[in-house]
Amino acid sequence: MTPATPAPVLLDAVPVQQEQRDKSRARRPRLYVLDALRLIAALSVVAFHWTGVNLHPEVWGQKPKALMPTVNGITAYGWMGVQLFFLISGFVICMSCWGRSPKDYFISRVVRLYPGYWFGVIATALVVNFAATVRASRKPLSFSELLANLTMLQKPLWVPDADGVYWTLWVELRFYLLFAVVAVMGLTYRRVLVFCGIWTMLAVITPYTQIGLMDLLFMPNDAPYFIAGVAMYLIYRFGVNPMLIAVVAFSWLISQNRLHATLGAYRHEVGYNLSWNVAAVITAVFFLVMLAAATGLLNGIQWKRLTVAGALTYPVYLLHQEIGWALIRWGRDHGLAPYPLLALCLAAILTLAWLVHRFVERPGSAWLKRMLESGRFSLPKTDPPVLSR
Repeated sequence: MTPATPAPVLLDAVPVQQEQRDKSRARRPRLYVLDALRLIAALSVVAFHWTGVNLHPEVWGQKPKALMPTVNGITAYGWMGVQLFFLISGFVICMSCWGRSPKDYFISRVVRLYPGYWFGVIATALVVNFAATVRASRKPLSFSELLANLTMLQKPLWVPDADGVYWTLWVELRFYLLFAVVAVMGLTYRRVLVFCGIWTMLAVITPYTQIGLMDLLFMPNDAPYFIAGVAMYLIYRFGVNPMLIAVVAFSWLISQNRLHATLGAYRHEVGYNLSWNVAAVITAVFFLVMLAAATGLLNGIQWKRLTVAGALTYPVYLLHQEIGWALIRWGRDHGLAPYPLLALCLAAILTLAWLVHRFVERPGSAWLKRMLESGRFSLPKTDPPVLSR
């Protein structure tokens, strides 16, 4: 008798036929809900910096906790929009580079990040250096620091960020570097799943090693969000199976533990203790909403104008902190009441973000993509001829 074929292990839970249908399954409805979630995350961070931070009372003339206590109690958790960003990033990066060459992956990240970022650095530096001082603790950027910020590598260069919110870009860059390892080998279900498992274990053990390089590479506080986002994209592409649900569940379990360290870091900016219970519930909601999107439960959201919301997210994020604080200080000095002032500042930042997207990001990305695809920046297949002397 022919022996029965053994059941596949969970790592191979996606059938071969499903891998073969990869290209056809890639043509899924656009997830407009991700554009909405991006903007929600960005506005959450905006609310935190404008009304949740009590560290810089000179912005409003007093601490927001005293000026608007109810709003401050809510927006003190607005920093958690960053965690939602990381979840979305894990999903989107996996989606955007699936089936693409390493060169295409590199180009897509460069043209997406740098044109708007360069504008944001320069505009923020002009405000910080030449507008009326908003914060006594904020020092003007030197020309050398400005140039270093243009690389997006100011953190490892020990140069202050042009805008404090740019610290997250260094986290994103490290995620891109880690994911490039599996992207170079070629993305498959098995390889990406193994990547998630290995990164999870390395991120968990990193705090115990007390090795700075491991902390730098494996990002124990932020890794669970990226890993869960990647696993959710596998769910979106290949369907639900126990292994992927386990990866997402373990990522949330780890993230709630790492929240203790994150809450401690934000206590300095807020000025009082934040509730772990509230933060854990918010994180769980983020995971559940993203899981609903991955499983198709939110495919009914098909409002095409949400793509505009998604497009505004990055410039809003880049421009809102130092420039927003300067706008608040200006409005306060001119006698505007807090809530009308907030509405005016938000309208100004959204308008500026649209202008940056329309006249900086779109043409800048197109030009940069043409340059990178022209072959001028490709590695030569052979050594160039030696110059005669």
